[in-house]
Amino acid sequence: MSTEPLAGVAPPPERFNFAAHLLAANAGHPQRAAFVDDQGTLSYGQLDERVRRLAAGLRKAGIRREERVLVMMLDGNAWPVAFLGAMYAGAVPVAINTLLTADDVAYMLEHSRAQAVLVSGALLPTVSSAMVKADHEVERVIVAQPVAPLRAVPEPGSPLQAPEVDFDAFVEAAAPLARPAATAADDPGFWLYSSGSTGRPKGTVHSHANPYWTAELYGRQLLGLRADDVCFSAAKLFFAYGLGNALTFPLSVGATTLLMAERPTPDAVFRRWRGEVGNVKPTIFYGAPTGYAGMLAHPALPAQGEVALRLASSAGEALPAEIGQRFKAHFGVDIVDGIGSTEMLHIFLSNRPDAVRYGTTGWPVPGYAIELRGEDGGAVPDGEPGDLYIQGPSAALMYWGNRAKSRETFQGGWTKSGDKYVKNADGTYTYSGRSDDMLKVSGIYVSPFEVEATLVQHPAVLEAAVIGVADAEGLTKTKAFVVLKPGAQAGDAELKAFVKDKLAPYKYPRTIEFVPDLPKTATGKIQRFRLRELERAREAGGA
Repeated sequence: MSTEPLAGVAPPPERFNFAAHLLAANAGHPQRAAFVDDQGTLSYGQLDERVRRLAAGLRKAGIRREERVLVMMLDGNAWPVAFLGAMYAGAVPVAINTLLTADDVAYMLEHSRAQAVLVSGALLPTVSSAMVKADHEVERVIVAQPVAPLRAVPEPGSPLQAPEVDFDAFVEAAAPLARPAATAADDPGFWLYSSGSTGRPKGTVHSHANPYWTAELYGRQLLGLRADDVCFSAAKLFFAYGLGNALTFPLSVGATTLLMAERPTPDAVFRRWRGEVGNVKPTIFYGAPTGYAGMLAHPALPAQGEVALRLASSAGEALPAEIGQRFKAHFGVDIVDGIGSTEMLHIFLSNRPDAVRYGTTGWPVPGYAIELRGEDGGAVPDGEPGDLYIQGPSAALMYWGNRAKSRETFQGGWTKSGDKYVKNADGTYTYSGRSDDMLKVSGIYVSPFEVEATLVQHPAVLEAAVIGVADAEGLTKTKAFVVLKPGAQAGDAELKAFVKDKLAPYKYPRTIEFVPDLPKTATGKIQRFRLRELERAREAGGA
């Protein structure tokens, strides 16, 4: 089916540069605050100038149209300058997770063939190590807030050959680029990496038009963001969810964004809710269910009168109804829960500020169509679980260099999500699990295969199987069932530390149970569903 006229939103012109679009939309209020971080405020006028200067600097450095630029930066005022500056120049920023290991970054450098890296000083050691490991040469490393002196010229014999340049000096060295690159709406605009149940992360290629659609259809029309809003996202900018929350949505309406480099602990979030950073109080907060649960349980939870929230948003994992109800009872504000994906860029199925059905993920966002399909590809009746397919204008162009996965996920006008849902009688949808074994922990995908493969590298471990189990709040946490080699010994803490040392820290199993064997098929394949059934039986029996 066609999604035209896309809820009354005019499409972008054929010649379209998203960064230039945002700058032009805010040219009339150059003094208004665009971003506020721990270091200060970046006005819309300053953002315009710095974006165009960085774009000119990339051009001067020899970065050409559609060449990739890796962005591994902590959330701060330099991040939107880096991302939008690359897009303005016609380069393609590749925003990556700041928690990744050097091995992960090395793969992404090779896979994207990035010609430059924009990195926070605190993360430079990881990038430097990745560049040594990667079979790929980078032309330029641009460092924001360096924590040590930079190497203007590589040392003789150094495996890291790219010179390091201070971000601010790089920006100031070039005159603002007069005109944006003449990109088209369907040209590659940026990449985000999407995890899969097996194999390496997939480079998800989004067009210049895609963030325009999510900002218009969800940010402006459904959430009703306004120029007088102050947006604050616990989800970081390198996530598709955080990119919309803290950059594309607020800049599309001329609002202000509060950025935070540190982890979104309850204390860190509460300081900003109270206006203790930047002298601004957020009116819109974007989080994930695990974060909301932690905040509601915290003894320093602010009173309703201490905050200025008018709207709260949730995504990343299904929101338990009880968490939403407790939040509403305390703050007088609903949590608007929805589901999006890296492939669709942002939320396509959502509750609405004026219509919240806790325990469901709400209704299709206007401009998007939803289908639930069975194993035969046909539609399933209401009330029965089916695989979730989405049709909408923000679908990614492809997975870079992965035709098989691209064809499996992007099927004509439809995108296969990998989630299972049930359609309810009132038209809402309720989450019913994954189509594969992928887990979402604190809003971030974790592959059980990757954790299992790491556990079996420990000299004492024979086999391992990882599943998701629900905690007391109804939120998913990883649990590993481990079989030790005969005569070998290893403790819970030892194996957790082993995984943390080899993978991004958030991937370690929260619980480990040592078992004599694992349930398997006749061909030796681990039956994770048997382990999930065991956990459900224990929960039902109070074991």
